[in-house]
Amino acid sequence: MKLQQLLSLTRKAVDEYGMILPGDKIAIGISGGKDSLAMLYALKHLQRFYPAPFELCAITVHLGYDTFDLSRIRALCEELQVPLHVVTTEIAKIIFEDRKEHSPCSLCAKMRKGALNQKAKELGCNKVAYAHHKDDIVETMLLSLIYEGRFYAFAPVTYLDRMDLTVIRPLMYAAEADIIGFQNRFQLPTEKNPCPVDGVTRRAYVKQLLRQLNLENPGVKNRMFTAIVNGSIPGWQKKEGSL
Repeated sequence: MKLQQLLSLTRKAVDEYGMILPGDKIAIGISGGKDSLAMLYALKHLQRFYPAPFELCAITVHLGYDTFDLSRIRALCEELQVPLHVVTTEIAKIIFEDRKEHSPCSLCAKMRKGALNQKAKELGCNKVAYAHHKDDIVETMLLSLIYEGRFYAFAPVTYLDRMDLTVIRPLMYAAEADIIGFQNRFQLPTEKNPCPVDGVTRRAYVKQLLRQLNLENPGVKNRMFTAIVNGSIPGWQKKEGSL
């Protein structure tokens, strides 16, 4: 995928759901994966021409794994002139050594988001950008159907009243396959997830299930996404005046 295509999809999401307003200071959550680095590119280039002026900074929550190297990501942020702030934590130690969690994903996500949001507030940000793409949204819907018995997907824009922060998801219209194409075209300096349970979670199972469903029923993934957009899920109402 070309940068112009990524920008077009990002702008569509930002415009339709009113994600960015004049004067916003947005923290980009950088995990080291392809999605967050693609979002970094997208928002930085959008910043250059978007009619509502906004500021950007990047935040990485370091979980404490010695093998996680931020040097190339730091160099990319410097190249794009987006300041990078690293939050050092012992989340990995707490989860795997202290608590010895058998199902660590939920607690890890909660702790990571808490550290990210807290740092965003310290930096004076009023919004945090998460790099969830179209596939993530459909997978979340399937997870909710299979394991919770409800039709749900996280909203494009979510206000966290306890933190007084707004979460936005500018990559919501971008498919994972397109982001992989963008990663290859721009040689994004990704860092492999060092988590020992990466790839063996419920989400990994649902990702494989969705891949199989789409193989047997071409286009089913897009139809599921359309069902989410049109499904009257709280928080999915488009901004008045958008198409």
